[in-house]
Amino acid sequence: MVKWKHNSKIKMQKAKSRFKIQNLLKFLVLSFGFSLLAISFKFYVFAQNCPATDYVCQIAEQEKLLDTYKDAHEKNKSNLASFQKQLNGIIAKLADLTKKLKATEKEIVQRETDLTAQTEILSDRLRDIYKKEREFTVLTLLFSTKSVADFNQGLTLRRTSAQQDWQLITGISQKISSLKKDKETLKKNQTSLTSLQVRIDKQAEFLEGEVEKTETFFSQVKKKIAEIQALKAGGFSTSVGDVPPADDPASRPDYNPGFSPAFAVFSFGAPHRKGMSQYGAYGRAKAGQSAEDILHAYYGGVEIKKDYSTGINIRVSGYGTVDIETYVKRIYEMPSGWGDSGGFEALKAQAVAARSYALAYTNNGAGSICATESCQVYKPSNKGGKWEEAVNATRGWVLMAGGKPFSAWYASTAGGYTFSYSYNGHSTPGLWDTPSGKGGWTSQAYEKTAESPWFYKSWYKTRSNVSYGRSHPWLTEEEFSDIINALLIYKGNSSEVTHLSFLEAGVTDTWDRSKVKSEAGKYGGPVTKINGTPEIVYSNDGFTAKVYLETDRGRKEFSGEELKYIFNLRAPGAIGIKSSLFNIMKK
Repeated sequence: MVKWKHNSKIKMQKAKSRFKIQNLLKFLVLSFGFSLLAISFKFYVFAQNCPATDYVCQIAEQEKLLDTYKDAHEKNKSNLASFQKQLNGIIAKLADLTKKLKATEKEIVQRETDLTAQTEILSDRLRDIYKKEREFTVLTLLFSTKSVADFNQGLTLRRTSAQQDWQLITGISQKISSLKKDKETLKKNQTSLTSLQVRIDKQAEFLEGEVEKTETFFSQVKKKIAEIQALKAGGFSTSVGDVPPADDPASRPDYNPGFSPAFAVFSFGAPHRKGMSQYGAYGRAKAGQSAEDILHAYYGGVEIKKDYSTGINIRVSGYGTVDIETYVKRIYEMPSGWGDSGGFEALKAQAVAARSYALAYTNNGAGSICATESCQVYKPSNKGGKWEEAVNATRGWVLMAGGKPFSAWYASTAGGYTFSYSYNGHSTPGLWDTPSGKGGWTSQAYEKTAESPWFYKSWYKTRSNVSYGRSHPWLTEEEFSDIINALLIYKGNSSEVTHLSFLEAGVTDTWDRSKVKSEAGKYGGPVTKINGTPEIVYSNDGFTAKVYLETDRGRKEFSGEELKYIFNLRAPGAIGIKSSLFNIMKK
C-alpha cells in the first residue's frame, strides 16, 4: 500500500508538471506571436511619427521601440533559461535512471547465477537425502539401536540444510521477481522522461528561435539608430540644388552667442566628400579651368568619351522613361545662374557627371533610377537656361572606366579635401582641393573662393529646420564640459555609451549632467573648466586627427573620430558635427 501511494504521488506530480509546461508553452507561443504583431505595428507607427529629416525625433522613437519590448524579451529569455534548466534536470534524471537500470540488470544476472548455483546445491542435497532414507530402512534391520539413532540424526541435519537451501532459493527467486518489476518500472520511467524531454526540447528549440528572431529585430533597430546618428553626424547625401542661397548667420564663426566662454564645433564640408565638389568645380571654372580639367581633377585619369550613344532610354521611378539627353536636361543639381557668373564650365562638368552616373546606375538603361537626392534630383520638365546649354555642349560625353560608364559621385562641398573612392577598377584621387595643396587649404580652397555656405559651418538644425529651441550652435562651458566628461567615460568604459545619449532624446537610462560628472571621476575627470583654445591636429588625408584640451583636470587628448562620435551622441538638440574634418572654436 505504501509503495502504491508513492507511485501514485509521483504520477500526479509528473502529470501536474506536464500540464504546467504545456500551458506555459501555449501562453508563450501565443503571447510571443502577439508581441511580433505588436512590434511590427509599433515599428510602423514610430516610423510615421517623425518627419523624414528629423533625425533627433527618429532616434528617440527607435529608442522607445527598444524600451517597449525589452522587458518582454527579457522574460522570454528567462523562460527559455527555465526550459533549458528543466531539460538539464531531465537529462540528469535520465542518466541516473540509466545507471540504476544497468545496476538492476546486473544484479538480476548475478541473482539468476546465484539461483542456478543454489538450485544445484539443493538438488544434490535432495538426492543425498533420498539415498540416505533408503539406506536407513536397511540399517534398522542390521544394526543396533545406537547406530540407527546416529544415522537418523545425520539425516535430520541433511533435511534441515535442504530446507534452508529451499528458503534461500525462494528468497532469491522473490528478489529476482522484484528486480524484474523494478526494471520494468525504470524502463517505463525512462520512456516517459525521454518523451517529456523530446516535447520540452522541441518547445525550447521553438522559443530559442523566437528569442533569436527578436535579438535580430533588436539588432536591426540598433542598426537603424546608428544609421540615424550617422545622418545626424553628416552621413546624408545632398547637392548644391538643395543648399539655400544664403546661409544662417547663427551658424557662422562671427556669430555672437551673448555669453562667454562659448564653444562651437565647425565642420569643413558636409556630405560624403567623394567625387566632384560642386562648389569646388564652380571655383575652378572661375579660375579658368575647363570642364575636362575639372573632371580629371576630381575623377582622375578616366576616359572622357565624347560620342557615347544618345539613344539610350532612362526609366525614372514615378516619371516614366525618357532618352538620356532629355533626362540630363531635367536634372536639378546645380544652379543655372552659375553659367552667367564664370561657372559655365562647372555646369558642363556637372552635366557629364550626371549623365555618367545615370548610365552607370541603370546599367545603360537596363534598370531604373530614383528622382530624389538619394540618386539625382529629377523633375518632369526641362530646367532650361544655361543648364540646357551645358547639356547640349556636352552631348554624348560620358566618363568611362573598364569599358563602362563610370559612377561619377558628386556633392555640394567637401570642405577642402576630397576623399578617394573606387568603381569598376578605377580609383579617384584623394586631394586637397586648392591651388597650392594643404598649405593653402583654409583660405585658398576652391570651395572657399566660390563662397560655399557649407565650407565652414556649425550645424544646429535638422534638415527640416528643427532646432529644438536653440537659436545657435554655441555651447556653454557646462554643456561642452558635459560632452568632454561623456567622452572620458566612453574612453574608460565603452559599454557605458548606452547612458550617454543627448538629454532631449528621452532615452531610458540616459545619465543627466550631474551623473555624468560623477561617473567621469573614475576616468580622470570630472572636467569643469576648459582653459585656452582647443588645439586641433589635422591629418594629411583630410580629417581631424587629434584634439587637445587644457582643462582643470590636466591636458586631455582625444582622437577626432572619438570626439565626433560622442559629440554627436551627447550634444544637445540637433547640434552635430557633419564632417570628419572639423575645428573647435572658443569665444
